[in-house]
Amino acid sequence: MEAKLISLDDYVRTGEGANGASYNHKSDPNIMMKMYFRNFEAAALELEVAKKVYEMGIPTPEPGDLVTDGKQMGIRFRRIEGKKSYSRACGDHPERAEEYGREFAQMCKKLHSVHVDTTRFENVKDRLYKMLDANPDFTPEQKQKIRAFIQAAPDTDTAIHGDLQFGNGIFTEDANGKRTSYFIDLGDFCYGYPMFDIGMVYLCCCLNDESWTQEVNHMSNATAARFWDGFAAEYFGPDANMEEVMKEVKIYAGLKTLIIERDTHCPMPQFRAMLEGTIY
Repeated sequence: MEAKLISLDDYVRTGEGANGASYNHKSDPNIMMKMYFRNFEAAALELEVAKKVYEMGIPTPEPGDLVTDGKQMGIRFRRIEGKKSYSRACGDHPERAEEYGREFAQMCKKLHSVHVDTTRFENVKDRLYKMLDANPDFTPEQKQKIRAFIQAAPDTDTAIHGDLQFGNGIFTEDANGKRTSYFIDLGDFCYGYPMFDIGMVYLCCCLNDESWTQEVNHMSNATAARFWDGFAAEYFGPDANMEEVMKEVKIYAGLKTLIIERDTHCPMPQFRAMLEGTIY
């Protein structure tokens, strides 16, 4: 896949995440771009996955082409005009956090009802094994126990986002208040047991330091916790034994340490704590 040469002078920077920055085209309102800071091969892989996800009919911005400014690699997408992430919406309207959590849960339940062609996507277990093998900060004994837990997890052909958190869900709202939602940042999209996704939602809502939540997710920890309360009630339903559900959720939240540490390149004790006394 060959990248088209572009100039960043034609774009205005609109945001930044752990792995890259987002831009809107200055003269074409239909184009936005995600430019990677590093790991440029990931841009081509994400574009390939994003196209397959879009073709499946899962709600996500239409992917375009691979681009480069000569130093960085990126992907252009069809811009969703007037979009807002669920994290930004909670920051702007903390009193509506539980409402947004319930809506995000409905969106995720639809995603987790999709069965994928397993020849076209990676198994979440295989992806986690690679992250585990590459992580230098677990002991051999810890790695052995984590691998055994992953291997014993249920096997399904369910679509999962892979990096499911309220910053990776966006929506638009019409004049009547009707919202249309989309998933973004599909580089870790794969298939497997949905709890691998739900663990990340919990981690982002309930395990971060206050300063991180404020800076990255634009809200307080109290607001994020209310988002989780709305999400969990909607996703698991009124008949769920939440005490038992949360035992499982917390273990899978701990497993998401692998993706966080892949991106930050350092141990995250506050997330690893979910693994202590459970997996190892």
